[in-house]
Amino acid sequence: MTPLLDLTGILVFALSGALEGVRKRLDLVGMAVLAFFTAVGGGILRDLFIGVQPAAFRDVGYLLVPLAATAIAFFWHPQVERAMPAVLIFDAAGLGLFCALGTQKALSYGLSGPHAVFLGVCTAVGGGIIRDVLSGEMPSLLYDRQLYAVPAMLGATVMATLHGFGVLGSVATLASAVLAFGLRIVAMRYGWRAPLARGVREPG
Repeated sequence: MTPLLDLTGILVFALSGALEGVRKRLDLVGMAVLAFFTAVGGGILRDLFIGVQPAAFRDVGYLLVPLAATAIAFFWHPQVERAMPAVLIFDAAGLGLFCALGTQKALSYGLSGPHAVFLGVCTAVGGGIIRDVLSGEMPSLLYDRQLYAVPAMLGATVMATLHGFGVLGSVATLASAVLAFGLRIVAMRYGWRAPLARGVREPG
C-alpha cells in the first residue's frame, strides 16, 4: 500500500476533525489538535499497544497533512461541508484502508489473530473516538448506531484470516479494505443500523 493512499486517508479523517472544531467554535489551534488526533489517533493507540514508537512521530507527513486539512477547513469550511457526501465516500475508503493496515501491522509484530483484529478496529475508529472526547461529546461510535465499527471489524477479521492461510501483501490488504469499504457504503446507502436492546425504542 503506497504512502500516498495512507496520507489520503489521513487527510480525510483530519478534515472531519477540523470541521468538528469549526462546529464547536474552536480557534485555529483547537482545530489543528482535533484534526491531528482524528487522523492519527487510532494509529497511535495501536502502536502504543504493540509497544513501538508511533509512526505518526517518525514521518513529518503525518503532521503536515492534518495541518493542511486544518487550513482547508479554516478558510473554506462552507465549501467542505457542502462536499460532505463525497467526503464520506473517502472516509469509508479510509476506514477500510486503516482497518486492513492496522491489522497487518499487529500481525507483523506477532500478535494473535483476535488481538490483531482489535487493533485493526482501533486503528480505523480510534481517532474518531478521541475527537469526540476532546470536543466534549459522547463518542458517536457508542450511540449513532451507524455501521462504522462493524465494517472495520469485518475487514480486520478477513485480513487476519487471510494471513492465517498465508495470503499476504497487497492482495490481502486490498481484499480486506474493499470489503470494509463496500459494507460501509451499502450501510450508508440503505441506512442500516446496529440493533437496540429488546424493548428499547429509537430516540426521538
